Amino acid sequence: MTVLEFDHVTKVYSVRGAGQMKALDDVSFTLESGRTIGLVGQSGSGKSTIAKILTQLETPTSGQVRLDGQPIPRRGAGLRAYRQTLRMVFQDPFASLNPYHSIRYHLERPLRLDAVVPKAELEDEVRRLLHRVRLEPDAVIDRRPHELSGGQRQRVAIARALASRPSLLVADEPVSMLDVSLRLGVLNLLADLGRDEGLGVLYITHDLATARHFSDEILVLNQGQVVERGTADDVILRPQHPYTRELRAASPDPEKHFASLSGSQGGTR
Repeated sequence: MTVLEFDHVTKVYSVRGAGQMKALDDVSFTLESGRTIGLVGQSGSGKSTIAKILTQLETPTSGQVRLDGQPIPRRGAGLRAYRQTLRMVFQDPFASLNPYHSIRYHLERPLRLDAVVPKAELEDEVRRLLHRVRLEPDAVIDRRPHELSGGQRQRVAIARALASRPSLLVADEPVSMLDVSLRLGVLNLLADLGRDEGLGVLYITHDLATARHFSDEILVLNQGQVVERGTADDVILRPQHPYTRELRAASPDPEKHFASLSGSQGGTR
C-alpha cells in the first residue's frame, strides 16, 4: 500500500504591493492506495495550491509531504521515482496534449522515459492503455488531439497518466471542461481505475454532487483551511459548517444531477 501524507502544510505567497497571502493554512490529509478523497471548494480556496505542492511545482512554507513515511526528495533519482508514483490529470484536455504529436507519441513518451516496458513491447503497451480507458486503439492511435472529442482527449490524458504505472493520481477538475453528456463516463472511468488498479485518487472539484458519488472521504476547503471533513455521505447529507451548507444549497440535488448525467450520457465521445 502506498501512503501519501500531507502533514500540517501552510503555504504563504509574497504578493508585490500587497504583502503576504496565506494560500494554505495548516492543511492535513492522508491519501492511500485504493481510496478517493474529494477536495471541494470554490475558486481561490487553495485547491490548486495543494495540487502544485503535490506535483512539486511549489514547496510548502511549513509542514511536510511524505510518501510511505519519507519526505519527498527535492532532486535526483528520488524525485524522479516520486513523480512516477504520483501522476496528474489536468483540467483542460485541449491544452494538456501537444497538438503536433500523435496519440501514439503521447503514450510512448512516458513509457520510454520511465522504462516501463522493453522497446519491443511499446506498441502492445500503448494499445493496452487505450483499451484501459475504453478507447479503440485502431481508431485513435495515429490521430492527433484536435481530431478527437473532448471526452476522448481526456481519456488519452488519463491513459498517459497511467503509463508510468503510478500508485496515486491527482485529478484536478477533470471533467469541468467537458460537455455534460461526457462527464459521467470519465468519472466512472476514474472510479473503476481506483477500484480495479488500487489507485489512490485526489479528486479536486467544486462540485459537491460528483464528490459525493466518487469519493470515500471529502474535505471542504475555504480560504486555505479545511473547514469540514468526513465520509462523503456525512459531509454532503449532514453538513456541519456554514460554508459547506452554503455550497450544498448552491449545488444541484445530487440524485437529480446524476439522473440527468446518466440520461444524457453518450458513450465515450
